[in-house]
Amino acid sequence: MAGKFEVYEDRAGKFRFRLKASNGQVVATGEAYETKAAAKKGCESVQRAAAGAEVVETDS
Repeated sequence: MAGKFEVYEDRAGKFRFRLKASNGQVVATGEAYETKAAAKKGCESVQRAAAGAEVVETDS
């Protein structure tokens, strides 16, 4: 099974997403969004950006 994005409402009433690996471990979380639709767009943005992203090491 592949990982999945979960969109949820936080305690402050904002919408966030978390990316879970296939083992259920949370591997990334998104910022707070005003609407559920905006949080879903955030998920889509991460999907597009990650598709060809390279891993780069930095000193800081």
